[in-house]
Amino acid sequence: MAFISVKKHLMKFMKRQYVLPFLILVIALSAGLAALRLTGSGEEKDRQYREAFTTSNQALSVPLPDELTFAGEAVPLNQYFVRESLDRELLVNTYWHSNTILMLKRAARFFPMMEGVLRENGVPDDFKYLALIESGLMNVVSPSNAAGFWQFLDKTARQFGLEVTDQVDERYHAQKATEAACRYLKSAYSQYGNWTLAAASYNAGMGRITREKERQSAGDFYNLYLNQETSRYIYRILALKLIYENPTAYGFFLRNRDLYPPVPTYTVSVDTSIADLINFAARNEVNYKILKEFNPWLRTDQLTVAKGKSYSIELPEKGYTSVQKLNRGINDGDAIFNDRRPSIPKEN
Repeated sequence: MAFISVKKHLMKFMKRQYVLPFLILVIALSAGLAALRLTGSGEEKDRQYREAFTTSNQALSVPLPDELTFAGEAVPLNQYFVRESLDRELLVNTYWHSNTILMLKRAARFFPMMEGVLRENGVPDDFKYLALIESGLMNVVSPSNAAGFWQFLDKTARQFGLEVTDQVDERYHAQKATEAACRYLKSAYSQYGNWTLAAASYNAGMGRITREKERQSAGDFYNLYLNQETSRYIYRILALKLIYENPTAYGFFLRNRDLYPPVPTYTVSVDTSIADLINFAARNEVNYKILKEFNPWLRTDQLTVAKGKSYSIELPEKGYTSVQKLNRGINDGDAIFNDRRPSIPKEN
């Protein structure tokens, strides 16, 4: 009777949302560990080890969606080469766990700003995934010296309204670079009338896409023969879109409190030169590290301001470098991020 009572309570516990996948994982790990208690002769131990490896180390192919769009444009998944190209990028990003988890965490901090800028500029929301694959939402510099979240080359950055000097490089200004990316993408869309080609041109350049489109008489991205990097480009965007919008379907169970929350900030308007940004930071009650983290577009420890010009320096609101204060703004911290699994009805 005691066993029946324990079993009844265990089954009730297992029906609760999110608990069952965890128990399955624990059971699988326990089975794997048990299998590694090797006994017998050398050959027998070797056989047991191989069997334990086969049982415990299981990797599954990633299911592909039946339908998919980018920026409202249908992806032709009925074409085998489209499915296989998407399959490749989904496999890479599903099983490169550390990289994908970090991208999901950073996206929570920077996507809200990007979504607002894209919306205000009439650019489809899906283009936030372009920034995600370009840089992982880090201020990285490519071998060709493209920089920032949106990976602008200095010439292209200037062409689309960003300031790039020794002291100020707005490729590293997340909001201004997003606005410049919108100007580029709208220009490309006006040329092609197609957002997918506009996205491809962000990687290859409008000149190359136009030449290849005309040379090959191809009407869309999916039927263009391009270099490997550009050929993979759209599929990488699509893979991150699928994972971000439904992470649990691809094995990513992050709690809301695991993500990096946006940090509330305020701006200080500056219309005169600053000889020492370290002292400027101290006067504003932050250290130099924080000043540079929130304003990576300031490339030296000085800021020369030309007559009639001004800059806005962004700083965290008081107290918001504290983990405790940031966490207080997280809603339902233990809920699984973007969990679309059907909930299990609670027992009465």
